[in-house]
Amino acid sequence: MLSACARQIARRLTPGYGDVVRHVMWIAPIPVWAGDRSVGTTGSHGATGQAAYAAAVSETGTGSTSGASSEWRDHEDVKALKYRYLRTLDTKQWDDFEACFLPEATADYNGLEFADRAALVDYMRTNLGEGMITLHQVHHPEITIDGDTATARWYLQDKVLVAAFGFMLEGAAFYEDRYVRTPEGWRVAHTGYRRTYEATYNLADLPSLSVKGPGEHTHV
Repeated sequence: MLSACARQIARRLTPGYGDVVRHVMWIAPIPVWAGDRSVGTTGSHGATGQAAYAAAVSETGTGSTSGASSEWRDHEDVKALKYRYLRTLDTKQWDDFEACFLPEATADYNGLEFADRAALVDYMRTNLGEGMITLHQVHHPEITIDGDTATARWYLQDKVLVAAFGFMLEGAAFYEDRYVRTPEGWRVAHTGYRRTYEATYNLADLPSLSVKGPGEHTHV
């Protein structure tokens, strides 16, 4: 929204200022994309905005606004699945973590490979037990829906703390995932990442560091 100062300047410098203000959209325009090309924005005024949306629907092959809405819903459901995978991993809710995958799902974490869901979940349950604090966050999703299958790339930031061994790891990576639609919703068919960097620390080098586990708090 224009500041009071900007409005005063505009009144003096811009002929027809009142007409401009009456047509200002007070929400930030959101780009509408068809494939890799922008065809307009949701902030386009009147018929222009409607045409941009219609063009996006046409060029993505959905053929109708209901089709576009369905694809948007699929994107949101894939995001929710990925977030649930990360949440249940970090909170060690292994039954819910297992439910994110197809039974035949595979994984490859920078060379650490698993041939099916059972092997993956057993490894995580065994090696990420109590005393190991983990944090996994993803952003910048690039999701492609193709009928009942989908692919996605995510930018990962993660951290591992093991106070008993004085160890901390942090790093980043790009996930490459595949998903399949099932009667119960989207499930992971394959997940894995390749590191962009990884750093490890000896906590003895950080003498002032204090690590609190789940449910613990530091009150000052």
